[in-house]
Amino acid sequence: MTLKKPIKLILGVVTFLTLPSLLFFGYLYFKHHQDIPLGTEGTSANNLATKMLVALNYEAYTSTDYIEWTFKNRRHYEWKKTERICEVFWKDYKIRLDLKDHTQSKAFVHGFTIKGEMGEALVNEALDYFKNDVFWLIAPFQVFNEGVSRKLVALPNNENALLVNYGNGDTYLWHFDDSGKPKSFNMWDSKTPIDGLEASWNDWQVVETGAKLPTFHKFLFFGIEITDIKTE
Repeated sequence: MTLKKPIKLILGVVTFLTLPSLLFFGYLYFKHHQDIPLGTEGTSANNLATKMLVALNYEAYTSTDYIEWTFKNRRHYEWKKTERICEVFWKDYKIRLDLKDHTQSKAFVHGFTIKGEMGEALVNEALDYFKNDVFWLIAPFQVFNEGVSRKLVALPNNENALLVNYGNGDTYLWHFDDSGKPKSFNMWDSKTPIDGLEASWNDWQVVETGAKLPTFHKFLFFGIEITDIKTE
């Protein structure tokens, strides 16, 4: 008898904590879940992708050799794009990523080199950060990269959207304003718990080299702020 009351109490607390969360997630799931739409490959899709690149000044982006930015006030990047070297800073760590030869990457803490398993783990962590965070900065410019496919999707509102598969299984449906500049996309990727969830691409900034880069994204109740952007 003495154990029944604590067990009931624990079960009651677990139910109280988890049931509202499950109900809330269920509500969000049914409200935002979407299947990947059907699209058509070909000239029309490529033309829409090209219009997007023109709106963002792709030529200026390709001539940009260096991009610096801060992601969500958590991580800072100094990317020598032409040299394919990026220095990643968070907490007390500095990681020099060699994007050409991963084995040449180095990890530092307070200026001291970290080697061995810890150093390798930090390099891998920095690489994962870079892949995620740079995507939120330059994803539109990768639309014609090798392995990327494009499809035109006709929407019910008589607008056209661009369905892009980036070659790693991650798929995004881009929506545009009248100029061809992205305003949002829907996401089907391994990191998003709800298929088809929409995220904004807004507050575009014309950087020093002339390219346009985003400074804010919003999805559900969350925001991704990109600050301290500098280019050369």
